[in-house]
Amino acid sequence: MKMIDKQKVAKKMGGRLALNQTFKGVFIFATCLTLVVLAILLYRIFTQGSSHFSLEFFQNFASRKPEQSGIKAALVGSLWVMGVTIPTALILAVGTAIYLEEYAKKNKLTNFIQMNISNLAGVPSIVFGLLGLTVFVRFFDLGRSILAGGFTMALLVLPVIVVASQESIRSVPKQLREASYGMGATKWQTILRVVLPAAIPGIITGSILAFSRAIGETAPLLVVGAFAFVNYLPQSVMDSFTVMPIQLYNWMGRPQAAFQEVAAAGIIVLFIFLIVMNSVAVLIRNKFSNRY
Repeated sequence: MKMIDKQKVAKKMGGRLALNQTFKGVFIFATCLTLVVLAILLYRIFTQGSSHFSLEFFQNFASRKPEQSGIKAALVGSLWVMGVTIPTALILAVGTAIYLEEYAKKNKLTNFIQMNISNLAGVPSIVFGLLGLTVFVRFFDLGRSILAGGFTMALLVLPVIVVASQESIRSVPKQLREASYGMGATKWQTILRVVLPAAIPGIITGSILAFSRAIGETAPLLVVGAFAFVNYLPQSVMDSFTVMPIQLYNWMGRPQAAFQEVAAAGIIVLFIFLIVMNSVAVLIRNKFSNRY
């Protein structure tokens, strides 16, 4: 009987090990396939766009001639829009997360709010564009301005940052709060000087992912009224604008093959933009991670 039991156990262990190796192979294959697709994409982009990637490309405005086309207006417009989006979204999202986690009572109302915030994270981006058109462009009469576009993109990323901020605040050890209260600090002083610094790495990580999505979004800004062709630089947040994704979409729709190469050069610029943003976020996260 003992021999039979040992054989059964050995057979089960062998089956589990074989299943484990099978899943490991599947996961390795999925990872390699993803990396291969990414490598092909980057190769195509850089080989097509390298011929147009020059100093003149950053200095020129969009043109009907591919050899004279540049990304100056779209790049500056993206900076203006993100300059409105980032502080607006961070202030509203982190403030909401602090209220829900530190001040709000746990009842049906807060559960309802929490559920709707989580659901909003999965709403299609064009819905936020329609909301921005109704509220900011028409109701507040902001027009087709950078301010309207920035507020619309802030609404788009707001649910993601709220959820990430809540998780980060929730993960702060209770001992830190109790130690702060034991030293005579008030609730707000504890939140400001203990909880938020400890939660910053998680908040920054979630925020940078949300802002990376915002940089690449086209549909909400098209609904709000961003232009596809701009040959001037905005001077204030009330000026009209264009952004890099819309400019790339415009180039990709042109029949001339040369515009495909110009669009590839624009994608390289957008790629560098994202790398810089992510690098800054990683530096900030690592700095605060070392402190707490």
